[in-house]
Amino acid sequence: MDITENDVLIEGKVDWKGRPAIKNKHGGMLASLPVLATFAFDNMANLALSVNLVTYFNGVMHYDISDSANHLTNFLGTNYMLSIVMACLADSYIGRFRMVVIAAIVECVGLALLTAQAHYPELKPPACNIFLPTANCEKVSGDKAVLMFSAIYLLAVGGGGVKAALPSHGADQFDEKDPKEARQMSTFFNGLLLALAMGGAVSLTCFVWVQDNKGFDRGFGLSFIAMFLGATTFIFGLPWYRIHVVQGSSAITEILQVYVAAIRNRKLQLPEDPSELYEIPIDKEAELQQEYLPHREVYRWLDKAAIQSDKTETSPSPWKLCRVTQVENAKIILSMVPIFLCSIIMTLCLAQLQTFSIQQGVTMDIKLTNSFNMPPASLPIIPVVFILILVPIYDRIFVPFIRNVTGIPTGITHLQRVGVGLILSSLSMAVAAIMEVKRKNVAKHHNMLDAIPVLQPLPISAFWLSFQYFVFGVAESFTFVGLLEFFYSQAPKSVKSISSSFLWSAMAVGYFMSSIMVDIVNHVTKGATKGEGWLAGNNLNRNHLERFYWLLATLSLINFIIYLLVASRYKYRPSSLDVEKEIEVRH
Repeated sequence: MDITENDVLIEGKVDWKGRPAIKNKHGGMLASLPVLATFAFDNMANLALSVNLVTYFNGVMHYDISDSANHLTNFLGTNYMLSIVMACLADSYIGRFRMVVIAAIVECVGLALLTAQAHYPELKPPACNIFLPTANCEKVSGDKAVLMFSAIYLLAVGGGGVKAALPSHGADQFDEKDPKEARQMSTFFNGLLLALAMGGAVSLTCFVWVQDNKGFDRGFGLSFIAMFLGATTFIFGLPWYRIHVVQGSSAITEILQVYVAAIRNRKLQLPEDPSELYEIPIDKEAELQQEYLPHREVYRWLDKAAIQSDKTETSPSPWKLCRVTQVENAKIILSMVPIFLCSIIMTLCLAQLQTFSIQQGVTMDIKLTNSFNMPPASLPIIPVVFILILVPIYDRIFVPFIRNVTGIPTGITHLQRVGVGLILSSLSMAVAAIMEVKRKNVAKHHNMLDAIPVLQPLPISAFWLSFQYFVFGVAESFTFVGLLEFFYSQAPKSVKSISSSFLWSAMAVGYFMSSIMVDIVNHVTKGATKGEGWLAGNNLNRNHLERFYWLLATLSLINFIIYLLVASRYKYRPSSLDVEKEIEVRH
């Protein structure tokens, strides 16, 4: 492919052969389609695990309900937490494209091991009905436990890499400075949620049904096939991609340098004129190689990192003197931390829908017809179906309409979108508490408090749980995309993957907090359920799950109030147009 005079080159992007990427030949919506398809296949492979591994741990590996829930949330937490590590590697050394390919291969290996263990009886404990009061089931241990945890944590490593680099690589296909492509980027982020929903719909119906009715080995095998197809689809799009050029230096290190320099220069006096702060000379050639940001009157204490005490020094140490743009990058990351912290509690709520709500469904009537039973783990299909309907309406009807009113390209701001999701997550936990009271009242009314779910389900439809899933599904559709687009749009160029991983890291902390919170609640509430705590044991009918849901609803409401205070004080980073004007002024 030859470059002509009419070709427009994309700053900081190359094609698969290392040549400058060309607008209209690389990137755009066409190049983002394989990325969206890969995201759909990845969720197709993983969502069934997220909602049904708790059943696998409980029914096949013979952990009790609370331990099963904790093992699942620890796995999911590790998955999301590793995304920040993978993002650092992707941004600074490996590259986003290569990271996705490597991570997808690792994920396939983990799924293959999980499938093998589920298939061969000698690799798992002897079959046993853990719900029988007289059962003495052997819990997985020794080499079998090592194999199980090796498989799921290989999945965590691979999943973390895909989540870290795939959304950022997809967003790299668009130029934020081009108004048309900026709007397409917003459509792309909405498309990510739609892709997740499409993959999730298949996973929650087909894959979960196969796991519950044909065996976990076949279900895990389907996940392996889906992930393999995802990796193949992603690689297929290589000729059309705009590939981000790796700088070879750690953006995290540059941010740390700002803090170290600010501390070392803490006794220096800030100049009254910000133009006196250190910045390398700006010219047109440098503009193509460096990102320049104007000085802002926030976190002024960090400005001390840019005070040049000795102007005769030609090569100042980066741990003692940083340029203004580097300081502004550190300010942007720091200003996003409170938003990050406020998003953690939502994952804490999500974790309960993936664990205890599934166990609620196990105790209830799951018949769709006289001849077909819906797996309890398929209940999240309800919000997924709603998302499939909501996202196109939101992107094609609501956003253009409200854009004409507000003048904001995305219709409403990212933080407004997140706020709607956070208040709805609190409502979903309140609904979950009400539904659990109703379920337990049915058990009491029919004298079935000690009923064995697999032998005698309660005479109440599991579809009553759909209300909590529905409300949370709407909340997720607002918060998920809002946070992902917020973190990506606000981040400096050098840390796009890292900032996008803020969402996954918040989810990781939420999952870990869920495990910790379950243990704390059980410890504090000993005596409420025969000395074991609100959530202990294998009998939900005797537990007090509704109190736990009310606790989460209250915490979520408090979190929303704090979020309103944080979001109202947040200062968006300057747009590219603002930066260009600042450069002209400084010339």
